[in-house]
Amino acid sequence: MNGKTRVAVLYGGKSGEHEVSLKSGASVVRHLDRERFELIPISIDKQGRWQRQDPRRLAEWNDESLPIHADAPEIRLANDGAGGLAVAALDGSAMDGGIDVVFPVIHGPLCEDGAVQGLLELSGAAYVGSGVLASAIGMHKDMAKRLAALAGLPVAPYVMANRRDYAREPAATAAAAQATLTLPVFIKPCNMGSSVGVHKVKRWEDLDAALADAFRYDTRVLIEQGIDAREIEVAVLDGDPPFVSLASELNADPRHEFYSYEAKYIDQDGATVDLPAKLAPAQMERVRELARTAFVALECSGLARVDFFLDRQSGEFYFNEINTLPGFTAISMYPKMMEASGLAYPALITRLIELALERHAERAALKTDYEG
Repeated sequence: MNGKTRVAVLYGGKSGEHEVSLKSGASVVRHLDRERFELIPISIDKQGRWQRQDPRRLAEWNDESLPIHADAPEIRLANDGAGGLAVAALDGSAMDGGIDVVFPVIHGPLCEDGAVQGLLELSGAAYVGSGVLASAIGMHKDMAKRLAALAGLPVAPYVMANRRDYAREPAATAAAAQATLTLPVFIKPCNMGSSVGVHKVKRWEDLDAALADAFRYDTRVLIEQGIDAREIEVAVLDGDPPFVSLASELNADPRHEFYSYEAKYIDQDGATVDLPAKLAPAQMERVRELARTAFVALECSGLARVDFFLDRQSGEFYFNEINTLPGFTAISMYPKMMEASGLAYPALITRLIELALERHAERAALKTDYEG
């Protein structure tokens, strides 16, 4: 033992955001304090195989995305009986060293929606980010909006479309949307992030094609009212009370129509950012308080990025969505907002690991049986 905390950076995943995760993982690995932490890279490939990667091979990599070496040993995780996490090869043989805390840098369904969080809970692992409940709610755009509205946050109008109902009677879905909303509207898979499967519809005759694509990613799709709005984001870090960053504003390049997947992760010039956002002091205070309210109301822990629309006409903020495992790529806004608010990237990574260990210790102290 070298006395360092053993941190498993978990990256990859089976979701449509696999490539985003490879970029996020690369940034976390670069900024991990090697004086305090020992890196244990664990990947999940697109087929769902868990593999322990060799950090020495990663040290030779010089790219913006972490690699997944297909010849790395497949592994399973198990409780080591002492509050940590053991790593074993699939043949049952033990591997050197265990894990003290898992840093999931994975995005999308089966990654940040509570699935992996549940597995880590069963394994008895300390892990960065929200638990099963908040992770599941945060990924489910419909449920997140419902709970946000119950907590008093303004939510723009939308219609929920179910794939089974749509396949049976597509005209009814279109009629419901046209009766409730006005053009333009946005089509979004309910359980997907990073703008995957999102479309801006300016003509009702284009609705079917947009829905058909969105239904490739989920069985439930939101049809949201388009608003002439500014896109405002706020980063939240757990604490008592939670620490809320300065807000930023995203200005998508006109070529992209909106802040699309390409604008976020592929095109370095896909958007410009005002950080801090050009808001009046009262507006900045308002949106930061709304972000804190959303973080607490949705039972988040660790970190979250909360996205809002600011209506250019009314000046009203609308809750858009919450991301419980936001991107950590070189151009991702969560670490940028935290840095602009006084917390540099390496210190942020360290603090998130500390929060994970604190939360794990707190939960471990709870009684799990009933003695009468």
